[in-house]
Amino acid sequence: MKYDFDEIIDRRHTNAMNTDGFREYIFRAGPDMKFPYEDDDFVRMWVADMEFATPPEVCQAIKDRVDRRIFGYSRVFETAYYGALSGWCRRLYDWSFPQEQLVFTPGIIPALYELVGDLVAPDEKLLITTPAYGYFKHAATFNNRELVCSPLKNDNGWFTIDFDDLERKAADPGVKLLLWCNPHNPTGRMWTEEETKRVGAIAEKYGLWLISDEIHCDVIRQGKKHIPTAKVMPDYPRLITCMAASKTFNMAGLMFSNVIVRDPEVRRQMAAHDKLIGCVNPLSLAATQAAYEHGGDWLEQMKAYLDGNFRLVADHFATVPGAVSRIPEATYLAWVDLNRSLPAVDDLPMFFANQAGVLLEGGDGLFVGNAQGFVRLNLAMPRAIVEKGLRRMSEAIRKHTGGAC
Repeated sequence: MKYDFDEIIDRRHTNAMNTDGFREYIFRAGPDMKFPYEDDDFVRMWVADMEFATPPEVCQAIKDRVDRRIFGYSRVFETAYYGALSGWCRRLYDWSFPQEQLVFTPGIIPALYELVGDLVAPDEKLLITTPAYGYFKHAATFNNRELVCSPLKNDNGWFTIDFDDLERKAADPGVKLLLWCNPHNPTGRMWTEEETKRVGAIAEKYGLWLISDEIHCDVIRQGKKHIPTAKVMPDYPRLITCMAASKTFNMAGLMFSNVIVRDPEVRRQMAAHDKLIGCVNPLSLAATQAAYEHGGDWLEQMKAYLDGNFRLVADHFATVPGAVSRIPEATYLAWVDLNRSLPAVDDLPMFFANQAGVLLEGGDGLFVGNAQGFVRLNLAMPRAIVEKGLRRMSEAIRKHTGGAC
């Protein structure tokens, strides 16, 4: 069937972070914080969920489960879910894993919070590359663990790994965990097989635990193919892979993720520390299984639409003096360098909220290091909204600089 990605859906009065949570999340402020724009007039390009409707096949699966009319304590006892997920991974990535390695969590963030505490002792450290998703740092802070950062190299918007720096920091005897993002958020890099092997080799050389956060792996540009870290490290026992349908099918609020853990002792430890005692939300389970079984056509059409949005954004920022914007290989998030466009603006999210009525994320305050002067734009929304946001941003830049955009 043909899916409609131009539909504009009203999300007000649904307790959505997207509409109601931006003051606290972006600005660390309360509901009294005022802007020149009414809340309903903001163009919301910030939090990483979509403005696209969740696939109807998923919605139908939820309705079908509701029709069973009982929502008691639920765990995953049958093999159907594993069959759906492993079939998805075989079709898209030519990769699969044994069923006993599959652990369920209410999200990848909770999994990271748990695993950092389990794998890194109080006097030990974890290593990340930057810029990084803010919750990588928060997982360290939550557990009171030391965070070590290895900045990515930036060549005019193309980010690569500084392998010398990464290995030098991995060699620190106190570093025990490499928290890896594949594909990378926020830059949108899809790591090549060679890059992934080199990262894996560093982890293996120094005996590090390696957590590969692959939540964005399904949302890639057409013609690309994700390479799971586990595929190039088939025998490394200290590898943990995190995947979810949440980003792919706009299901983040259902709080259901897959964590693939090779080490049986770590699996036992996760079970012992599981505050949900192994239970899952029955609606989330039904929805996620349906997504993996029936969501392929929707995903391909969504990727084609999203590719059009990225071309629009790249063409637009090519006309903004000093801006650097590349079409990323993965994610639905543009990572735009405005350091030369707005050199005197320290807080870009605040600037665009006040001067353009556009909500976005960026800078070292919301990401971790190496991010100052960058903004992240969510493009998983109808094109008309993207166009409106870009017009407003350009006008704000033009007024501020007195130039032409």
